[in-house]
Amino acid sequence: MSIWWSLHLRREAASVPLARRLLLGTMETAGVDPDVSYELSVALTEACANAVEHGGGGTDGSGAGGRAYRVTAYLDGETCRIEVADSGPGFPGQGGEPGPAGVPPAPADAEHGRGLRLIAELADHVHFGNRSGRGGAVVSFDKILKWKDSPSLLLA
Repeated sequence: MSIWWSLHLRREAASVPLARRLLLGTMETAGVDPDVSYELSVALTEACANAVEHGGGGTDGSGAGGRAYRVTAYLDGETCRIEVADSGPGFPGQGGEPGPAGVPPAPADAEHGRGLRLIAELADHVHFGNRSGRGGAVVSFDKILKWKDSPSLLLA
């Protein structure tokens, strides 16, 4: 069995906990280990917060003029993949894998700038890129799942 959902959310701070709660509920129902669920939810929170803060200015294809972003989650077999796409200016350059060139470290006293680095640390595979055509940033990340002893929903 696989679980898939997609949300089209307004670029408002109140949308971030909604996405996080839906992910946590999905993970709990599927029987994912709570530690893995928590790590994924923190990474999702960071990606959504970035979309809310930086994801405006373009068109999101809905007529909302950059006032929305999309969160999609796929739970399939042993892997969870999450994608957050916005309609902002995108990442400078080509995007790509996180690393010294792709995600510069934030200064020690900075109040912002650690989110992408945190996502890269919490996930098994991360891609930061730009949407082709309509513009905007896409943050996608995967994590191998671990299961608790007695899942609420059996995945085949």
